[in-house]
Amino acid sequence: MSLTWKQSFRNFETYLRLEKSLSENSVEAYLSDVSKLEKYFTESGSDNIPTKVTYSDLKGFILWYGAENNNARTQSRVLSGIRAFYKFLLIDGEIDENPSSLIESPKIGLKLPEVLSVLEIDSMIAEIDLSKPEGHRNKAIIETLYGCGLRVSELVNLRLTDIHYGEGFVIVTGKGNKQRLVPVSGKALKEIDIYKKDRDCLSVIHDQNVLFLNRRGSKLTRAMIFTIIKDLAAKAGIRKNIHPHTFRHSFATHMIEAGADLRAVQEMLGHESILTTEIYTHIDRSYLRDTLIMFHPRA
Repeated sequence: MSLTWKQSFRNFETYLRLEKSLSENSVEAYLSDVSKLEKYFTESGSDNIPTKVTYSDLKGFILWYGAENNNARTQSRVLSGIRAFYKFLLIDGEIDENPSSLIESPKIGLKLPEVLSVLEIDSMIAEIDLSKPEGHRNKAIIETLYGCGLRVSELVNLRLTDIHYGEGFVIVTGKGNKQRLVPVSGKALKEIDIYKKDRDCLSVIHDQNVLFLNRRGSKLTRAMIFTIIKDLAAKAGIRKNIHPHTFRHSFATHMIEAGADLRAVQEMLGHESILTTEIYTHIDRSYLRDTLIMFHPRA
């Protein structure tokens, strides 16, 4: 029996979850990418099945998808998901040749992430109303995000037992459930301690070992962290496009600007490849400017 789109999605999802140990968000993103390919065949009136798709079919899909989505990064993201899907079908023995192997992604330039200055981070923290029940929690969240360079998913899943005060480290569970030790500043530990007193006063705690909780005693969502940060940025008058990951970018940039070893920063961020970490070496604008002034003959 020929493999249907529905069955191939199910098999691909199982592979991503169990064999690749990807996060829920990553699994959903990959499945969403492949569903666009199925939609293309449906809308074009073709009953093509996954195992019969050719290189020519994929070129047709790119033209169809690009007509409505001319953003190179979006196109590249979708093609990456489709490549992963056909690589899986090849590994699974469903196809003998990978039709996506010759498909090239659109050229995209280096996009430097938005970074906050230390003054901007301090101005956001200054806007936190510590008289409110969530005040100390929000301050501890900002200090931990910036102080440890965490992803938002790592922050919301941080447990009380992950914090090692004596050693000054936190155990962070990152992508693919890989754990790493990250140094944590005394300032962040102090704010966590202050917040824990408010946490202990919650009438009900559903997630006993989770560090950051909402007023109902449950784990905070990623969306809630996003809202907290957007609100503080607006109050501080910061017009940059701020989101939780901005603190991770700021952590890495400030570390490298201060002379930290690239390998050490890679380890702290949990990057598999140092090439991912190297993007932060492009952001040290003051260093570049000083170099130009020092060495350019017309400076």
